[in-house]
Amino acid sequence: MDMLQEFRKSEYSKALINQIHKQQTEEKFTIMEVCGGHTAAILKYGIKDLLPESIELISGPGCPVCVTTSDFIDKGIELSHIEEVIVSSYGDVLRVPGSKSNLLKEKNAGRDIRICYSTLDAVEIAKQNPDKTIVFLALGFETTTPMTAIALKRARESRLTNFFILSGHKTMPEPMKIIASDPESRIEAFLLPGHVTTITGTGIYKNLSRDYHKFCSVSGFEPVDILHAILSLLEQRKKQDYSIQNKYSRAVSEEGNLKARELIKEVFEEVDVAWKGFGLIPKSGMGLRREWKQYDILEKYKLSNTVAGENPACICGDILKGKENPTACRLFAKACTPEHPKGACMVSDEGTCASYYRYQSVES
Repeated sequence: MDMLQEFRKSEYSKALINQIHKQQTEEKFTIMEVCGGHTAAILKYGIKDLLPESIELISGPGCPVCVTTSDFIDKGIELSHIEEVIVSSYGDVLRVPGSKSNLLKEKNAGRDIRICYSTLDAVEIAKQNPDKTIVFLALGFETTTPMTAIALKRARESRLTNFFILSGHKTMPEPMKIIASDPESRIEAFLLPGHVTTITGTGIYKNLSRDYHKFCSVSGFEPVDILHAILSLLEQRKKQDYSIQNKYSRAVSEEGNLKARELIKEVFEEVDVAWKGFGLIPKSGMGLRREWKQYDILEKYKLSNTVAGENPACICGDILKGKENPTACRLFAKACTPEHPKGACMVSDEGTCASYYRYQSVES
């Protein structure tokens, strides 16, 4: 079975679209696709245009680059100004705006900032530069946190004393609870993130459906996956069924990836952390446990505590909470483009603004 082409077959998609049209009434039904990967796929394949007009799809906070605050980037820039420090991270992170600059501009200005394709690349940089302090800016949800844990274990095994991280890791359920409990929110259902749930399992959403009465369905990232999950949400609404539906069962189980979860639990613990658009969310971040604190760069250097705030003209925060679309922003496709992002949502391929810019008419 061709796992890619099978889930893109037009006949399967047409059959699902027909079923969705039969199920849906004229009553409005608002669904948030939590993951930025879903937003990109929905726009790339034109799925919005194939659904009944009464179904509204809204993008959510599931892109780790998008929810990164200016303060985190400012800390990375401050570290890059220390003579003996080499800052490293994934490529997208370098383009996220800080309050006054970004890491790419600092790199072009001569700071030693390096792009990594894997956390283990940063460990190799540490091995090759024993007289330098290597800091990996660690971002991502439950999907990428295990890779940071592996890098730290590799550093410990190699007896490296010059490898550190600045943790910006976050966990997904808490911002969804904030959205679900917002009396102004129109969200009735969540298209749950397939990548995150592959690691966590479906169990993390039980409170979301039970306590907030939201319909929930886990989806993969191909057109058939997404349409199948949307159909299941319609069926749940019809039955008033608040169970968690898993329409990505080829990758997601109830218990998730136990080995990856054990890695996270061994190295990290829950901490309070700030999200762009949401502010400080209790227990929604991952900080190093006491046994691993020696790798926390904040234990080595005392950095500025200045809170610079976000660009007041940028509405990324409202977009991440599902209250606005990118086209409502006066910067969108004018001052803010993928080549010159003013907000984090325009940076990553999974960013809502970047997806709208790439796949939707900018006049829409």
